Amino acid sequence: MSRSVIPTEDEVRKAVIELKARNPASGVAKIHNFLLDANLSWTVSEKRVRKILQGEGLVQSDSGIPSANTNTIHPSSRLNKSLDLSKWTSRVEVRYFDAIRGKGLVAKEKIAKGDVLWKEDPFILAPEWEIYDLQLSSQACSYCSSIIREYSPSHVPCGASTTATPCTAKYCNRLCRLQAEKVHPLLCSARNPASVPLLAFARKAEWMALHALAQCTVRLLLAYQKDDVAFDSDWDVVHGFAVLGMEERYQCLREQGQEPDRESWRKAFDLFLQAFKGPKSPAQQKKLARILQRQIPDELQKDTFNYQAFLRGLGRMSLNLEAHGGLYRLHSHLNHSCAPNISIRHLDQRTALSRITVIAKEEIDAGQELLITYTNPESNLRDRRRRLSEWGFGLCQCERCVEEEKVSKESGMNTQDAADLADQLKASLGVL
Repeated sequence: MSRSVIPTEDEVRKAVIELKARNPASGVAKIHNFLLDANLSWTVSEKRVRKILQGEGLVQSDSGIPSANTNTIHPSSRLNKSLDLSKWTSRVEVRYFDAIRGKGLVAKEKIAKGDVLWKEDPFILAPEWEIYDLQLSSQACSYCSSIIREYSPSHVPCGASTTATPCTAKYCNRLCRLQAEKVHPLLCSARNPASVPLLAFARKAEWMALHALAQCTVRLLLAYQKDDVAFDSDWDVVHGFAVLGMEERYQCLREQGQEPDRESWRKAFDLFLQAFKGPKSPAQQKKLARILQRQIPDELQKDTFNYQAFLRGLGRMSLNLEAHGGLYRLHSHLNHSCAPNISIRHLDQRTALSRITVIAKEEIDAGQELLITYTNPESNLRDRRRRLSEWGFGLCQCERCVEEEKVSKESGMNTQDAADLADQLKASLGVL
């Protein structure tokens, strides 16, 4: 049957409202599909459906301003009182603002443009997949991720690797090999082969948060095997990271027509349990038991092997990972601005690729907050705000966004018109 009927506005509005009432969790794209499936002769654009839903206050408007019916969802965070800033810098301090904004970093003194504020190695690293593939082929350090270009007598292989049970991990030097003991034993294909399916699944799906959660989990499990002091310190670090669970995040994404892939979540969780709690074969169970000889306490069990805790862990990783896959104690405190005053650089590429260097982009006064950007600063106002809303950050009110919104209102354009005009101007200049 051809779609040749253009329904009236009243007909479409009535149908859309009824469909939304029956499917309250569905976004614009889903409602549009339901509408076409129920009316095979109608021709109705998704844009038309969106305008009706917005007009009825059933989804967010294009400006990114939440409707009255939108629940307020935001990440939660808490201070890590055991964090010793003096290990990195004496020029900033941690400040807790409120339950919505959470914590942040503030300058203790005047900072000049170009100043290096601190350097920081990751708490855990789930590197970009190109680097991870090099690690798997022994061409990058399995701890710091630095590229191993040529043979050197300082390079150290995994001590558990044998012909029968190989492990491809290789390290820059003995220090990296020693540091890797915080995570590698439970991710080693020789010592804990039950972890291989989980890591392979994360690689195939290019799921950096899952890889990071595996790294973070084994660090806690192995720290508990070592001693209570090491465990308590790592526990405080992990639970100091801001968190927004996967289910909560998808409440923010549904308005954009995105639905959660719970089947993949569940499969990942099953592989996660298989890797670190209950391997399938007796031989793998024995290998895991050799590593985890000390019984895991109830609190750690619940925080690690509970499905809802697993989803919160995935959300925590996604929210705090630096662009190249590192999870950093101090860096994770930095809040967002679309016009950031500091930048994050990877300058030690030959000796410590995963190490970040924090540099002032402009002069920063004492008492002023240090800010990075969570979005692409080249994006337009609408896209930047939409991207932030996906993680529960709400409507961005940084100076740049407020000024751009003011200009668009004064010119009589909505944010979509302003974005279209910006794209046209960029195209005319050959930028796009």
